Amino acid sequence: MLTQLLPISAWSKQLNDEHLFIAGPCSAESRTQMLETAHLIRNIPAIRAFRAGIWKPRTRPGSFEGIGEKGLEWLREVKQETGLLTATEVAYPDHVEKCLQYDVDILWIGARTTGNPFSVQEIAEALRGSDKIILVKNPTNPDLDLWIGAIERFANTGITKLGAIHRGFYPFEKTRLRNIPKWELVIELKRLYPNLPIIGDPSHIAGSPDFIEEISQKALDLNYNGLMIESHITPKLAKSDAAQQVTPAWLANMLERLQIRTEISDNPIIIDTLEQFRQQIDSIDHQLIELLAQRCDISRKIGNYKHEHNLSIFQLRRWENIIQSRIKHGKELNLPEEHLSKLLQTIHKMSIQLQSSGDN
Repeated sequence: MLTQLLPISAWSKQLNDEHLFIAGPCSAESRTQMLETAHLIRNIPAIRAFRAGIWKPRTRPGSFEGIGEKGLEWLREVKQETGLLTATEVAYPDHVEKCLQYDVDILWIGARTTGNPFSVQEIAEALRGSDKIILVKNPTNPDLDLWIGAIERFANTGITKLGAIHRGFYPFEKTRLRNIPKWELVIELKRLYPNLPIIGDPSHIAGSPDFIEEISQKALDLNYNGLMIESHITPKLAKSDAAQQVTPAWLANMLERLQIRTEISDNPIIIDTLEQFRQQIDSIDHQLIELLAQRCDISRKIGNYKHEHNLSIFQLRRWENIIQSRIKHGKELNLPEEHLSKLLQTIHKMSIQLQSSGDN
């Protein structure tokens, strides 16, 4: 389905490698703000594209909802004066038409829009056969099929300069980050479509400059193809998402510290050492699966025994004991509590299902 996609290096003459770094304010607010920010960003060697929101879909009405078409004029000036590619979000076919009129290079689909297949299809049709770069943000909820479906709709209309943006997922519980990354979903997306470029959006995941560098490095360590970071000349005065924007100077210093690691080494010593480690992992994984199978057999026997003696399947005290004792033991072995807890919950869910299925 996505085999026709072009690598980032073929997206534009301004791009000569497999990474795309995009920066700019959350919203276009004034001509002065746009041009002054853009000229500072142009001086950052890694940055190839300038972003700014022209239309801003807000959670509630009354907030700043974007400057509108006037901002496209400023975006065109940025392109003419700096040579940077330009990028903005589109949510309707009318947005697409206006962006094509002003020759915007990169159009991205926002998280709210990605979650609506009707809207995505309308935008895809408006871009049918277009040579523009299209980036699709993940939906607000962690639904991989919904994200893939949106990407496929653009591929089906002949878009070949196509990529995904990982901006995190809405957290239903309070966390230190604005959006939870759920890195495992992106890893699965990469496994399914290895030729699909993925751009990280650390600004929306972090929600604060305190975590942007950490999230950015994590994304690059996972072999992402670039980053999109919100940068404003005066972040505290920004009309939208002020808390997560950084100055161009801050951004430049951070990018200098980031490390882009190679996926494959041609050093035979490194390759051999990694292979030895991987063989150990393979052996341990097989042992884990065999132990899990043994545990499942016992769970079935327990289920049959409970059924014979008219006992409930779920027993709270036993489950509390499992959680407390296993996590305590895990901590003694330096295992992270969060991941161990999730693993235990998954195994317990499997056990409950096996016990509920009766005699197997």
